Amino acid sequence: MSAFQTFLSGLSGPVYAIFRIITGLLFMSHGTQKLLGFPSEFTFGLNPMSIAAGGIELVGGFLIVIGLFTRPTAFISSGMCAVGYWLAHGFNSFFPIDNGGEVIALYCFIFLVIATQGPGIWSFDSALKSKDKV
Repeated sequence: MSAFQTFLSGLSGPVYAIFRIITGLLFMSHGTQKLLGFPSEFTFGLNPMSIAAGGIELVGGFLIVIGLFTRPTAFISSGMCAVGYWLAHGFNSFFPIDNGGEVIALYCFIFLVIATQGPGIWSFDSALKSKDKV
């Protein structure tokens, strides 16, 4: 293994934690837009489905950021994104770049990765797990 590979391998924990935190913050901003009108108004109109999605985005994004109940939250968020993709984008065109759904499709798979990999370092889940071992 080269020195560069060793260097990058040593950063995998912190980089994954930053990835999880930034993803959660970005996802949470979709919820704040829908439910709170911040940082800008949600221009597509609210209905019960978009309100539910906003709740999952807001609460789920926050839980992903702090790394609490990470696996189930990421799994639920991934499923919400899959459903949201097909309801809002998938029937307009087969290709996400044409139907405007590339962001929600990407979130779907990012959350699937987080659900399978777990919270990593800098999370309440890992802190609680290590506390149980004491």
